[in-house]
Amino acid sequence: MRLTLYIFLTLALSVTTVTAQDVSFNAKVNKKKLGINERLRVDFEMNQDGDNFKPPTFEGFTIAGGPNQSVSRSWVSGKSTFSKTFSYFLTPKKRGKFTINQAEITINGEVYKSPPVTVEITAAVDKPKDGNNAAYIASEKIHLVAEVSRTSPYLNQAFTVVYKLYVSPETSVSNWREIDSPKFADFWSQNIDEKQFKIYEGDYNGEPYRYVILRRTVLYPQKTGKLNIEPLSLNVSVAVPTNRRDIFGRRLTESANITVAAKNRTVNVKPLPLDGKPDDFTGAVGDFEFSVSTDKKSLDASEAFQLSVEAKGNGNLKLFNLPKPNLPSKLEVYEPENADKVRTNLSGMSGTKKSTYTVVPTYKGKYPIPPISFSYFNPVTERYERQTSNEIVVEVMNGPLDTTPTATTSSNPNTKQQVIAADKQFAYIKSTANLEPILKKQFFKSTTFWSLVGLPFLMIPIALFVRRKRQSSANDIQGNRIRKADKLARKFLSEAKKSLGSQAPFYIAMERALHNYLKAKLNIQTSDMSKDRISRLLKERSVDDPTTIEFISLLENCEFARYTPASSVAMQQDYDKAVRVISTIDKQL
Repeated sequence: MRLTLYIFLTLALSVTTVTAQDVSFNAKVNKKKLGINERLRVDFEMNQDGDNFKPPTFEGFTIAGGPNQSVSRSWVSGKSTFSKTFSYFLTPKKRGKFTINQAEITINGEVYKSPPVTVEITAAVDKPKDGNNAAYIASEKIHLVAEVSRTSPYLNQAFTVVYKLYVSPETSVSNWREIDSPKFADFWSQNIDEKQFKIYEGDYNGEPYRYVILRRTVLYPQKTGKLNIEPLSLNVSVAVPTNRRDIFGRRLTESANITVAAKNRTVNVKPLPLDGKPDDFTGAVGDFEFSVSTDKKSLDASEAFQLSVEAKGNGNLKLFNLPKPNLPSKLEVYEPENADKVRTNLSGMSGTKKSTYTVVPTYKGKYPIPPISFSYFNPVTERYERQTSNEIVVEVMNGPLDTTPTATTSSNPNTKQQVIAADKQFAYIKSTANLEPILKKQFFKSTTFWSLVGLPFLMIPIALFVRRKRQSSANDIQGNRIRKADKLARKFLSEAKKSLGSQAPFYIAMERALHNYLKAKLNIQTSDMSKDRISRLLKERSVDDPTTIEFISLLENCEFARYTPASSVAMQQDYDKAVRVISTIDKQL
């Protein structure tokens, strides 16, 4: 009896010790900083049993596993220890800092909350270290690779990054989604997306794999030194084989969603050599042919001729300026019209960069257009090259003669200045006129008199007609919307011109102008403006394919400008292209 009472008292004291101890409810993570292609484990631990567990929303994450519940009890030196844990495995959705909010548990009728925990999600790491979850097998069978065509390019020399997704033969991929794109902050870039994915056979680490090319990106480095190419990250839905088999002996598969990322790649960008660098070098890198031409060699004063300065070939055509001609002061020169035709493929930019000047001579004479030089760096020969045009002489046949010392002329410095006699200075002006006397007429009862009398009566039907037109215009809601959109397109295009040199405001105004122009001409809303729909509607309105392609290219440039730096030269070219394309579409519509 005494032994039983002793045991009872001992148990009672133990229970009293347990219930008297403080309640602890904490949240723990396996790491405070992880890559976007890693997984985070969160444990909610309590030292007393509870009910009604409520997890947080896990904003910024996708639940990949859990909740997994585990309970532990132990007795040490007459003291009991209790632990209960709810575990979750989380996949990050994007980069940034995120907070794991408070979870709730009810213990002995009271609600307890875990403290919030902040974690930082960075770019993908080269080798995920979290392999203790069900998706580990899949992560060993799927690989995203970034292949770089040049690891040591020159400044402004093109190279490509090709992204390939490798999949082992026994694994199948049902879908993938891009969750983190490289920013290419130190590069001029343009993506060449695959129109149709093809499956290729290849090797990965010496083993047979299948792969698909997801994207090809052309890059022009804008800085020297070691530049980092951020990885591309994907969320992939995959089915992988397991060790379990069905009743027929066939291996069973298990579905999983994993995050894969290409490794960080680094390129060492070499600066252009200083040795032999011309003073007039403007940054052209590539292989070019340079020419200068005029559409007329002889004309009359006050007529206009076109002077074209052109560079064509392969290189950074959108990232440099053509040299400007140095013309005699007696020629009136207008701002050039840029008509660039540049296409981008895997080898970089190629095509033509052209500036056309309108020139108007004022006086009679011969005007030499001095040779124009164009220098560029050829990365193949690794040296600077120069091309110089020939001198062009334009002769003005008829017009006033210039008596100033700088008039005339020929390119020969030994040519004597032409002396013009004073009585022949204005010989081209007619000195006689056929003047006729004006007969005096009375105003009263004249034609003018009766016209002024009848004018108010004539204005009445005109006023009625104008009023009806205004009412009709006010009732034409659709027409007013179109006219308003057209007006907005012109307004935003002018705003884009004012914002030249400031990338973000310029491309925002440019995109608004293009969208409002489409609203006015095609009667569609912004939400319906897919590239395929725009192309189809323009084709139905008999707009030719080259103009449609240029318009779509402008929209793409506005989209790319959100993620890639753009030079003032590229902005000027996009503005000139927008003005030209809108004018061409107006004529064809």
